[in-house]
Amino acid sequence: MGKMSVDLCGITLDNPIIPASGTFGYGLEFAELYDINILGTFSFKGTTKEPRFGNPTPRIAECASGMLNAVGLQNPGVEHVIKYELPALKKVFHKKVMANISGSCIEDYVYVSELLDREEQVGWLEINISCPNVKAGGMGFGTSCESAAVVTKAVKTVTKKPVIMKLSPNVTDIVSIAKACEDAGADGICAINTLLGMRIDLKTGKPIIANVTGGVSGPCVFPVALRAVYQISHTVKIPVIGCGGVSTAEDVLEMMYAGATAVQVGAANLVDPFACKKIIEELPEVMDRY
Repeated sequence: MGKMSVDLCGITLDNPIIPASGTFGYGLEFAELYDINILGTFSFKGTTKEPRFGNPTPRIAECASGMLNAVGLQNPGVEHVIKYELPALKKVFHKKVMANISGSCIEDYVYVSELLDREEQVGWLEINISCPNVKAGGMGFGTSCESAAVVTKAVKTVTKKPVIMKLSPNVTDIVSIAKACEDAGADGICAINTLLGMRIDLKTGKPIIANVTGGVSGPCVFPVALRAVYQISHTVKIPVIGCGGVSTAEDVLEMMYAGATAVQVGAANLVDPFACKKIIEELPEVMDRY
């Protein structure tokens, strides 16, 4: 293994940098800008059983040191992803990709997981039980130890690939939920998804986002994410992927000091599409410095 390589659930990554789901599409747009094979891997857009149009607009609002989004898991559905997106991706990305999966019921998670488990290019299943922007499922499954464990067990029965549970910070005790996922068979934890927030337009006195609330991301959530990663990694024995507000190589190193095996970069990709490339290029020097 090289200086920056890491082992994530038995699969070697050349480096720990992973663009987060929902900020990198299915990879093709970014492949037009640079060679995405420099990435450790990436987590593709949250995928559901049926196509989803997502939430009404406006879906985005700015905030200090971050942004709110309420896209609502817009995606073309798992069958379309398998038939069109993965074959197209295979032409430009020659590594295992992380499949992000969401659902409105247990059966949806199982259905999508079972289909994507058959895809050779998929290396890991990242199970999203933390999306705050859908009315059914999503975060509802990740707010209690019991429901998180049920989803974990159900998915583990239909896949041989590593299962990584993506957890919500919008809970009283994220550590207990992470432990419940581990006890139910999870191979890894991703923490955190977005924090729930809102903005109001002073001209109208009404919420800016049509969904009223949205997920807060960006540098402002980094300390919250770092705390969660530290607490979870000191409790579970499975790998933890740190996610939330990471935008520099220094942030990556801080996440790894906190206990992260790999690090996802989210909102930074929306600000600068070359964010992950720059972090990967700068990381060796930052490692040497510290």
